[in-house]
Order: sequence, then C-alpha cells, then structure tokens
Amino acid sequence: MTLYTARPPSRVFGVDPGLTRCGLGVVEGVPGKPPRLVATGVIRTGADEDIAHRLLAIEEEIERWLTEYQPDTVAVERVFAQNNVRTVMGTAQAGAVAIVCAARRGLPVALHTPSEVKAAVTGSGRADKDQVTLMVMRLLRLTERPRPADAADALALAICHLWRAPAIQARQARQASARTTTGDPVAGGTA
Repeated sequence: MTLYTARPPSRVFGVDPGLTRCGLGVVEGVPGKPPRLVATGVIRTGADEDIAHRLLAIEEEIERWLTEYQPDTVAVERVFAQNNVRTVMGTAQAGAVAIVCAARRGLPVALHTPSEVKAAVTGSGRADKDQVTLMVMRLLRLTERPRPADAADALALAICHLWRAPAIQARQARQASARTTTGDPVAGGTA
C-alpha cells in the first residue's frame, strides 16, 4: 500500500493529559480529508484529592472511552519541559495512565509534541490555543468551541495523528528495513 492508496477510515483517541483536567477526543477519518467528530470530553479530578484516587479516576474513565469508542490508535501529548515541575509531573502521570490503558488492549500509542500538533492543525508550530481551537472547529465543522480548551487540544492531537500516521508508518517501515539489512538483531536480522 502506498501513501496514496485508498485507506479505510481510522479512529484515533486523543488524550491531552492533566491531573485536574484531562482532555479526551475521538475523531475518525482518512489522511488528507476532513475528519469526523466522534466524541469529546474532559476528565476532572480535584486538586485536593489523593494522587492515587485521581490517577485511578483517570484510568477508569479512559478505559470506559476505549470500550465505548473502540479506537484504532491512541495519541497522547508528549510531555515537554516547563518551569513548573509539579505541572509536568501531573501531566506525565496522567499521560502514562493513558499509555498503559492503550497498551493493555494492544493499541498502538503515538506521542506528539504540542508544536507538532499545532503545525499539523494550523500550519504553524507557534499557533496559540485560540488558533488551534478555531481550526479544530473548522476542520470538524463545529458551531461551538469544545470546552474547556483541554477538549479542543485532545481533538487536535487526534487530528494530528490521523493526518501524520501514513508518514510515521512509512518512516518506521524504512527504519525496520534498514535495521534488517544491516543485521541489527533487535530488528530480526542476523548478528
């Protein structure tokens, strides 16, 4: 199959991780075509709650979404460095929960940086949240903004992966082929 061969629609579950608000979004479609909104929402946990209970609540809701919407892939925002270590830790913990839930079901997981998502959705890796939200609305033909912004960010992640998946798969295939021809034992070649 080439990048230009007709593909069946794919369903992508986007997760914008966070402890207080974890954005969720599911879209369906094929690369190069406008995606279709399947669902969007937010998991909320209280900042005063025990971390274990917060992570468990996130895990339970992500599992419910995986069961209900049956995605083909899960796309999670890659944690990036910030000045606030506490925020980074909470984001990383919530993201890890989403990754584990997907792995438990054998679903592929893709990690995308905020700038990759912005570039895929708006054409600029420096777009602000409002620009991303407006493009998500336009692409999904929504009349209202997904609220809160975490829901729009999760939809943007899903759209980003939906559109980037063929290029990612082609790159992975080239890398696997190169490892096999060079005899890399990890890739199944000869040592």
